[in-house]
Amino acid sequence: MRNNKILMLSAIKKFVIGMTVLGAFLFLCGGSLGYWNAWLYLGTFAVCIFFFGVYLYTTDKELLQKRLNSKEKEKEQDVYTFSAGISLFSMPVISGLDYRYDWSDVPFSAVIIALVIMLAGFALFVITLMYNRFASRTVEIQNEQKVIDTGVYAIIRHPMYTAAITMFFASPIVLGSWWALIPMLIFLVGIILRIRNEEKVLCGGLEGYVDYMRKVRYRLIPFIW
Repeated sequence: MRNNKILMLSAIKKFVIGMTVLGAFLFLCGGSLGYWNAWLYLGTFAVCIFFFGVYLYTTDKELLQKRLNSKEKEKEQDVYTFSAGISLFSMPVISGLDYRYDWSDVPFSAVIIALVIMLAGFALFVITLMYNRFASRTVEIQNEQKVIDTGVYAIIRHPMYTAAITMFFASPIVLGSWWALIPMLIFLVGIILRIRNEEKVLCGGLEGYVDYMRKVRYRLIPFIW
C-alpha cells in the first residue's frame, strides 16, 4: 500500500513539474498569457497524459513505474539524452519567442491538422505500450523480456519512437511556430543514434531479436527506414 502511494505521488510530482516548467517557458518567452496556442497545446497534452497515467495506475503499476524511470544504463545513450534535452528545451523557447515577435504565420487550419497528428502520435504511443509492456524509457534488457512481433511491431521495429517523432514534430505547429521545427531535427538525429545503440544491445542480449530484425525490415517508417 505504501509503495502504491509513493508511486502515485511520484507520478503526480513529475506531471505537475513537467506541465509547470513547460508552461513557464511558453508564457514567459511568449510574453503574454494570451498565447492561445500554448493553452491549446498544454491543455491537450495534460489531459492525454493525466488520463493515461490514471489508466496505468489502476491497471498496470509496474509499467507506470518503468515509464517514470529515466536513468540510462548505457553510456552511449548520453548523446541521445543531450540531443533530446537541447531540442525539447529549445522548442518551447523558440515557439514562445515566435509568438512574441510574430515571426511565423501559421494558419489556424494548420494548427488543427497538427493537433490531430499530435493526438495520432499519442494514440500510437498508447497502442505500443499495450502490445509491449517491456517498453521503458531507458535502453535495457529486462527480466523475462521477450521479442514482441505482433500488432504495430509486425510493421516497424520501433513504433514508440515513431510515436515520439510524430508528436514532437507536430508540437511546434500546434504552438504556431515554423521556426521551432528546427530543433526537432536535432531530436530526430538523437533518435536515430539511440535506435542504433538499442538494437546493438538487443541483438547481443535478447534471444530472437536478430531473427525479428530479418523479419521486420523497417525501424521507424515502412518502406523508408
